[in-house]
Amino acid sequence: MFDKIAFRYDFLNRFLSAGIDKIWRRKAIQTLMPYRPKQMLDVATGTGDFALMSFKMLHPQKITGIDISTGMLELGRKKIEKAGLSNVIELKEGDSEAISFNDNSFDAVTVAFGVRNFEDLEKGLSEIRRVLSPGGRLVILEFTRPSTPVIKQIYQLYMKYITPAVGKLFSKNNEAYQYLNDSVVRFPEKQSFIHILNKTGYRNAFYKTLTFGICSIYCAEK
Repeated sequence: MFDKIAFRYDFLNRFLSAGIDKIWRRKAIQTLMPYRPKQMLDVATGTGDFALMSFKMLHPQKITGIDISTGMLELGRKKIEKAGLSNVIELKEGDSEAISFNDNSFDAVTVAFGVRNFEDLEKGLSEIRRVLSPGGRLVILEFTRPSTPVIKQIYQLYMKYITPAVGKLFSKNNEAYQYLNDSVVRFPEKQSFIHILNKTGYRNAFYKTLTFGICSIYCAEK
């Protein structure tokens, strides 16, 4: 599904969010600034947007991005090569639930709009914790459902009807953008997700909502 929409993925992210997704990504990355991570892993990296922005803001020694979609990765590698960053950002095919790195390999792990796609959420989070160094930081950016009545109604209308229609128009794939809404609805968000982070062994977990509760940043450490 993601291979099929890869060619329009970046455009639709900007279009459907009116560019606000860039602000969300920037705010998530800013949470890592005090820690100055040297080795970073970006899980469900897609076309590498978050990895590219992370490098520009944090300047780590190395960022590795993993994703199961070869179509997304191909586009991401082209973007990274064009930016002249192939020596510091590497995109590899990989599964969040079977990460092919040794224990304690990364100072920080990020996941932007991908954790809700984990088939086994707790297994994926446990794998991320395994490859984090002690004291390492996990930062997750994910859609949430607003609770304010008027905003909630507008959001539901937008996600249920407008997003799939626009997705079908530009990517010729209605299924993918219907899946977006369905996966957001199913995701155990906010305090429920914090409970899962605690259960899988993380500490000091917290979240912060953005833009009327449409999106949230989750932070935790090993």
